[in-house]
Amino acid sequence: MSSELKARIQQDLNAARKQRDKLRTLVLSTMLSEVKNKEIDGGSPIDDEGVIQAVTRAIKQRRDASEQMRAAGRPELADKEDEQSRVLSEYLPEGLSEDEVRAIVREIIASGAGEMGPLMGQLMPRIRGRFDGKEANRLVREELGS
Repeated sequence: MSSELKARIQQDLNAARKQRDKLRTLVLSTMLSEVKNKEIDGGSPIDDEGVIQAVTRAIKQRRDASEQMRAAGRPELADKEDEQSRVLSEYLPEGLSEDEVRAIVREIIASGAGEMGPLMGQLMPRIRGRFDGKEANRLVREELGS
C-alpha cells in the first residue's frame, strides 16, 4: 500500500526547499515526520486515508493552538498557526457542505441509529478530513432534537 498523497507532499516539500519557502518547508517536513511516525507505530506503510487522518489531526492541533494563542493575547503567533493550517488544508479532499452532512446524518438516522454515540460512530468515517468534527456533533444534536 503506497500513498500518492504522501508522495505529493514529498514532491511539494522538495519544491518548497528549492524555492526557499520557509513556511511550506517547515510545515511539510513536519507533516512527513508525523506520517513516518504513524507508519513506524503501525509497522507498515499507510495509505492515503491514513495520511488524510494525520493531516486532519495536524490541522486540528494548529487550530486549537491558534485559539489558545488568541485567548492569551498573542495574535501574531495565532496567525502563524493559521498559515500552517492553510498550507495543510491543501492536502485534504474537497470539503463537504453543512447540507451534505445533514443529509448523511438523516440517512444514518433513517437506517436505525437514533442515539448520539452510534450515529457519530457511523458518521465520522464518512466525513473524516472533509468536515469538522465539532460542527458534525452540533448537526447531529440538532437532527436528534437534543
